[in-house]
Amino acid sequence: MKTNSLSNRKVQLALGAAILALLVLGVTSYRAIASSTESERVVRHTHEVLEKLQNLLSAMESIESSYRGFALTGKESYLDSYRVSIVSAGQDEATVRNLTVDNPKQQILIPTLGRLAAQKIQFGERIISLRQKTGMEAAADAVRSGTGDRAMGEFQDVVRQMHDEELRLLILRDADAKRHLGQTKIVLILGTVLGLLIAAASGWSVQSDSIQRGLAQEALRNQEEKYRLLIDGVQDYAIFTLDPHGMVASWNAGAERIKGYKADEIIGQNFSRFYLQSDIDQGKPKEELLIAAAGGRSETEHWRVRKDGSRFWANVVITAARNSSGTLLGFSEISRDISERKETEAKYRGLLEAAPDAMVVVNQDGEIVLLNVQAEKQFAYHRDELVGQKVKNIIPEGFAERLLADGLRSVEDALAQQIGTGIELTGRRKDGSDFPIEIMLSPLESTEGILVTAAIRDITVRKAAEKHLAQMEGRYRGLLEAAPDAMVVVNQDGEIVLLNVQAEKQFGYRRDELVGQKVKNIIPEGFAERLIADGTRTAAEAVAQQIGTGIELKGRRKYGSEFPIEIMLSPLESPEGILVTAAIRDITERKKSEQHLVETVGELKRSNDELQQFAYVASHDLQEPLRMVASYTQLLAKRYKGRLDSEADEFIAYAVDGSTRMQGLIQDLLAYSRSGTNEKALREISTEKTLKDALSNLRATIQESDALVTHDSLPAVTSDDTQLVQVFQNLVGNAIKYRSAEVPHVHVSATKNGGKDWIFSVRDNGLGIDPQYFQRIFVLFQRLHGREQFKGTGIGLTICKKIVERLGGRIWVESQPEKGSIFYFSLPERDGK
Repeated sequence: MKTNSLSNRKVQLALGAAILALLVLGVTSYRAIASSTESERVVRHTHEVLEKLQNLLSAMESIESSYRGFALTGKESYLDSYRVSIVSAGQDEATVRNLTVDNPKQQILIPTLGRLAAQKIQFGERIISLRQKTGMEAAADAVRSGTGDRAMGEFQDVVRQMHDEELRLLILRDADAKRHLGQTKIVLILGTVLGLLIAAASGWSVQSDSIQRGLAQEALRNQEEKYRLLIDGVQDYAIFTLDPHGMVASWNAGAERIKGYKADEIIGQNFSRFYLQSDIDQGKPKEELLIAAAGGRSETEHWRVRKDGSRFWANVVITAARNSSGTLLGFSEISRDISERKETEAKYRGLLEAAPDAMVVVNQDGEIVLLNVQAEKQFAYHRDELVGQKVKNIIPEGFAERLLADGLRSVEDALAQQIGTGIELTGRRKDGSDFPIEIMLSPLESTEGILVTAAIRDITVRKAAEKHLAQMEGRYRGLLEAAPDAMVVVNQDGEIVLLNVQAEKQFGYRRDELVGQKVKNIIPEGFAERLIADGTRTAAEAVAQQIGTGIELKGRRKYGSEFPIEIMLSPLESPEGILVTAAIRDITERKKSEQHLVETVGELKRSNDELQQFAYVASHDLQEPLRMVASYTQLLAKRYKGRLDSEADEFIAYAVDGSTRMQGLIQDLLAYSRSGTNEKALREISTEKTLKDALSNLRATIQESDALVTHDSLPAVTSDDTQLVQVFQNLVGNAIKYRSAEVPHVHVSATKNGGKDWIFSVRDNGLGIDPQYFQRIFVLFQRLHGREQFKGTGIGLTICKKIVERLGGRIWVESQPEKGSIFYFSLPERDGK
């Protein structure tokens, strides 16, 4: 009995031990299964959130493509797709909201996600309404305003933030699952050993638990593979992980594309190799990891280096990964190449500075983000006083209220109404004074959304002019209507303010179709550019240069046909400033006659030598009597000045001036008749010495004008030194004479033209020449300016042309008004020189 009792006791003890072992093993197995199940559930939950976010983004993109398709085609099928996509988006948004209810960070972004989705749908409704009520053009204009793109960009940014948060949680949950799995392995091994020692019955439990463990590991491997495929599918971002020491642990396809390294080349290497050497020396890689570890996240923009050594400007986000106990597991980095955006910003800043008007760029919060020097001058602020400030500080009424702070309509609605039209508002300078302005608005797409670019012009003078426009029209209309030619009056903005009946007939427009329009609509080339829209001189200065000469241009009738015209310009002073009155004559018939005249020029050229000989003899025979007239008139002026009445002094002065100009004309005619005709043998000469001789002759002119004349090393050529001195003297003298407001600067150089000819150039910074006059200036007695502005006879360049052509070369010019001129002439290479 005792033995049985002891045996029973042992069995009971063994059974109790087995039961206890089974209980311990069961509890451990349950924890392992629960942990694996929970890990699988969490991972599956994260993938479900990511999937729903992607579905929501796809639904919003479908909404956008549907209303765009309806705007372009008007087909109702797009509306069906649009409504279905709205329903789908609403369902996906609700699902995302429910799935992330346990994540405070995601819940913070949910309202923003809903608001942006509603804003996108509201914009789509407006596009559809515009298409149905107004038509395709209005809807297309609204689409092109960029509002939908901005809303979509913001929506994508929020989705991307939620996506990044789920990826971060996935990394943390994956690490936590691995830790639980390791702990479970240890306990299971101990439980298995214990179960083998105490009873065979525990083997069944171990076997069952092993099966569950295998299932959990398989699920974990599947989730890891899904995560890897998801990360590798991202091409536009470099996404990789780092261990706590900054060693690369994983590498996606986007990282390989952007940085140039393959995974097997970079995994296990320190991420500092992506930094510039100067940044490495300053310890920036380690510093950014410390910032991310301390704050959870670090975001910077700086230069990064690719495998091939090339640099790119990158946006970099480093996020620290920790387990539930707070232990640092490593880091994840997401970076993207934004070099193109930086380059675009730099180019856009250069365009702003080149603009003649004040330019201000404003963001959606009504804050100034960019401005140019003209804006600083116009509003009397320093740049750093305006950047980041509200635009209402300088445009207190109208701009901010109508385009940015209007609660009844969006920025896009306001832009759609205002873009392309000048808005007249009031600007306010730093000292508080107000002045009238005109603003031209245009949208500017950027990574921050749609910005508003405003070109601002001070219209104080124009506003004052408008007050007197009615009086002026009544005052001058009678004179204009009496003129036999077409008469057009243009203001300083290039706008037609008055015209007569002849102008209506000549150009085929009604009066109301032209008044207020740009003159370039009827005179597309020449008039507007040279007299009105030339930013380097005023209309008055341009008119002063052209008055009294007929300008041959092209006119354009209402239906596009062009015809030759001649314009006589005259200034018209008015309370609005200097206006330009243009008498326009149709010279179609005259041009036909000129063509006939050209055909007879060949015959006239045959007698050119005889005419030159006549000019020489006639001018030579005129010198002696003219010298006597000049001497006596100068004697009268010297002896009787002040002793006669004022009229007599004036008449004598006219006689002295006339005889002096006649002497100059005869001397130029003699020079012209002699130029290039002497039979002096050609010899090798130094063109540098020839230039110095010409400058010696111009010494007084150079000193009087403070001109700076420089030259490069000049070659030796086979030519006529006397004739070449005259060419240099005429070209340098003209460069100094036709000066601009700047001190004259003349530079002479020479280059070899393909081993054949020497090409000499005389460059200046003077008034410049309109290209239409390039041939005219080399014709005898042709002048582009009045004698009261610049003295001369119009023979100098003709002499140069004649000499150069007799020496076997040619002469030409390159120039633009107000940008200086370059006169070229060529001399042939002779005797192998």
